[in-house]
Amino acid sequence: MSQDINVLALVKGEERYVFLFDDAHKAEVLRVLGRFASNPELSFTWYDAAVLSQKVRQEPAKTKHSGTHRFKDVPIITDSGDETL
Repeated sequence: MSQDINVLALVKGEERYVFLFDDAHKAEVLRVLGRFASNPELSFTWYDAAVLSQKVRQEPAKTKHSGTHRFKDVPIITDSGDETL
């Protein structure tokens, strides 16, 4: 059984903030966003936390699939350079 991993990323100048989490750990990610926003040593702001927390809370129905592969229409490039679907 595979478990979907959500990826949330923010690029601010030279800094990169990347959060990986599954649906069972959304509350923990929201707490981390708050901790990052309250840390004056980071460029991560409360506005950043608010925007990203909205993304975390969004209904995951857009990314959920019913037994089909999400990337079924993405071409696969092989070593020979041939493209397949």
